[in-house]
Order: sequence, then C-alpha cells, then structure tokens
Amino acid sequence: MSQKQFYLSLSSYICVMKLIRLAFILFLFLSCGDKPTPKAKGYFRISFPEKKYHLVEERGLYTFQLPIYATLKDDDTAQYSWQNIYFPKQNGQLHLTYFPLKENLAEYVEDTHKFVYKHTIKADGINMKEYRAPERKVYGALYDIEGNTASSIQFYLTDSTHHFLRGSLYLNEKPNKDSLNVVIDFLREDVARLMQTLEWETN
Repeated sequence: MSQKQFYLSLSSYICVMKLIRLAFILFLFLSCGDKPTPKAKGYFRISFPEKKYHLVEERGLYTFQLPIYATLKDDDTAQYSWQNIYFPKQNGQLHLTYFPLKENLAEYVEDTHKFVYKHTIKADGINMKEYRAPERKVYGALYDIEGNTASSIQFYLTDSTHHFLRGSLYLNEKPNKDSLNVVIDFLREDVARLMQTLEWETN
C-alpha cells in the first residue's frame, strides 16, 4: 500500500467514526423526549393530637366542649364578650364574638354574611350549611370558605331571641390551601363539635 493510499484510508476511517459519533449523539438527543420536569414541591407531614374534649362555661351565657389541646382566653383588646380559642400546635385561633339580642337578630345575621362574603375576591367558593338543633334552641350556619383566604371557616349560632354567637377561624400562616387544607380539616371537626355541644345557660 502506497503512502497516498494509506492516508486516504485513514481519512475515510476518521470520517466514518465522526459520522458514527454524530449519529450516536443525535440518537441520545432524540430519545430524551420532553424536557425533564422538576420534582413537585412537597410538604412536611403534620401529626395531630388525639381528639379529646372537656366542657367549658362562658360567663353563665353558654357552655360547649373544647378540645384539650386548645385554650380559651378573653380578648382584652376588645369588648367583654369577645374571646379567642387558641390552637398553639396548629398555629391558629378561633375568634368568638357574643351579642345579646334585642330584637335585632336580622342585623347580626346580615353582618355575619358580610364578614363571610368579603372573602369572595380570593375565595374559590363559599359553601353554607344550615345548622338546627331545636331541642337545645340552637340555630345557625357553618360557612366553608375555599381557597387562599385569611379565614377558612366561619359560623354563627343563635336561639333567635336572646343569644347570638359568631366564630371565625384564622391560621397564623400565609394562606396556601395546598399545605393548610389538612390543618383546616382537622380544626373543622373542633368547630363542628363546638356547634353540636353548645347549650345556652338559662337564668
């Protein structure tokens, strides 16, 4: 084989190898498909205490069952009839406001509707469920406010003649329904227990 033939063979070999390498790279590129997507953001697992309750009495006005992991305190910055139920482990609080009725039930019900529906701008939806317990003279409604809102649960209870109680649940966290729904679901049971066990005191 002459030197010229040798270099021609070597050049052909190099060209073939470059084509094979280019084809291999092209194959890898096409086999990757769509761009890889980042892993979805996860949230820490939240553990909850066992559901246990005890009876509390509020100034001779009403009684209800409170979870043992919550505390009821007066709101010193507001009227005498305002209290807060604190849920320290869940970083939330339920604001309670009591009003004695003086033939103004419609006014307080309307105010409650306004408080609830002011969240309409950020709410995905508002579901109202009426509550009636004639044997205890307790009537009212529970509002589930869906979406990234400051308050996710509100309610009111009344005997229609003497008592009116309003409640609003707030979490001391940036509203994020994806991460907080499990906490809201847990505390919704405690709000429901309050409503189901509330009794007006009669003097």
